[in-house]
Order: sequence, then structure tokens, then C-alpha cells
Amino acid sequence: MGLLGPNGAGKTTTVRILTTLLQPDAGSAEVAGIDMLRHPERVRASIGLTGQYAAVDEILTGRENLVMFGQLYRLSRKAAFARADELLERFKLTDAANRSLKTYSGGMRRRLDLAASLIVAPPVLFLDEPTTGLDPRSRNDMWAVIEDLVADGTTVMLTTQYLEEADRLANEIVVVDQGRIIAQGTADEFKVQLGGERLAISVPAGTDLDLAGRALLSAVHTDDLSESDLVVDADAHQMTVPFPAGSRGLAEAVRKLDAAGLEITDFSLRRPTLDDVFLTLTGHAAEDGEDAAEENAA
Repeated sequence: MGLLGPNGAGKTTTVRILTTLLQPDAGSAEVAGIDMLRHPERVRASIGLTGQYAAVDEILTGRENLVMFGQLYRLSRKAAFARADELLERFKLTDAANRSLKTYSGGMRRRLDLAASLIVAPPVLFLDEPTTGLDPRSRNDMWAVIEDLVADGTTVMLTTQYLEEADRLANEIVVVDQGRIIAQGTADEFKVQLGGERLAISVPAGTDLDLAGRALLSAVHTDDLSESDLVVDADAHQMTVPFPAGSRGLAEAVRKLDAAGLEITDFSLRRPTLDDVFLTLTGHAAEDGEDAAEENAA
């Protein structure tokens, strides 16, 4: 399950509550069929958690970190070493097993952090923005690891602000805004709701977006469109609108925009993406990182 939402929507707070790190103000929840308020210790025994920041010790080596986590889970020293070696091999860290974490790249640290959460092979795994700050190659490596975990039967709850991450990994997506669920379904279901092709235009910084939006709606006007169909990303100076005319009507739309005196820096015709869904549902663009206020409050 992918948990999506703009900064401050409550994603990290939700994870902290479900992993028993934060007491809820009200309500109830079950994790792995266990009431988290009545039996928090049983919940903790059934889950793994990888937070936004690696929870591993930089002074220790990769193997020492995993052995330490194993012993914290009350494995025998022999079993902890055996499990550490198994996970180091699975996460392609064997060659770096005896190196201090100070020498690890960001991607290697995140893989080790994820490995630590799997010491006891929990049936439920919480991943709070596990790929934030990783380079594209490390992100793809992490995606492959998560896909393997799901294929092996692990239930994963993933918070992310990378729309392509949710599109690739999540069987089901929940969108939250201001602490409430505002939509739930699969990526394909969300995209179907937005219909066919969309026309996206970008305008220079400083452009009056209200005027630009009205010009765009006028240029692609049909009886089925209204202002509610226009999605504006103010930060990117971009707006999109359903465009049922497709490529056949593109030239005419551009001529109308030009006649309206609207300067365009870029335009494209494409199928709806999860980004379109996100903007349509929340009115906000997805941004990297968590809102500082949410972090401080939690």
C-alpha cells in the first residue's frame, strides 16, 4: 500500500502511530490483526520499520550493525551472525560487510537500514520515504528489493512523495490531506477517473496563472469542461487540462493560445499520470521531504 499526501498531510504521524511510537489522540487500529493499543508489544514483534533517516551506527561495520540488531531481537550470537550474513548477501553488501558505515554511500546505508528491519522477517513492514535523497540508480536498486519482499509475501506500507514510486510499487494507493483520507484505489483506477489525453502547458515565471488558466480553458473549450478540470501547479508554472480532441486539435489550441497573447515555454500532449491525480485530489504538488512542522509535532 502506498500512502501519498502533500507535506504535513500526516503520513509520518500515521506510521509512527501504527508502529506504536506515538500514542493516538483517538480511534483504534489493528496491525497484523493485533489491537495496537491493547497489545503494542505484540505489534512490535510483528513489524519492521525503516524510517526517513537511517537508524544504523556509523562507528560499527555493516555486519556488526546487523548482529547488534539480531541480539536486540534476542537471537543467540550464532543465530545473529548467521542472519547478518544472509541479509548482507541478499542486499549485495557482502563485500562491504567489514567496513565502517562511515565509508558507505547513501544507497548502501539505506539498504543496510532496510536489512536491519528484516532481522526477524516480519510479516508487516513500514517504509517511511525509504528512497528520499538517493540517486536514481540506488533508488531503482531499492525498488527491486521492495518488489522482492512483496513477492515473498511481506505486507508493505510505503509512504512516498515520488509519484513514480507509488505507480510502480503500490497495489493500492491511499491519498491523505490534512489528516484525512480523500481517495483510495489503484493507480490505474485513479488514472481512468481523469479520462483520456491531457494538454499540459508551461508559462514563464510571473505569468498571471488565473488569466493563463482561463485562456487555456477557452482554447480547448468543450461543453464537458469547467474550471474544476484545470489543474495548476503554481511552483512549476504549469497547468494541465483534459484534451479530448487529441493530436487532431493540438494545432488549433496552440493558435488560440497565441491569439490570446499567452506566452508558452513548453507544451505537451500525454496520457494522465499519477502526478495529475495527486494535483487534482489535493491541489498541491508533491514535494521531496517531510514538512518540518510535522516532524517537530511528532
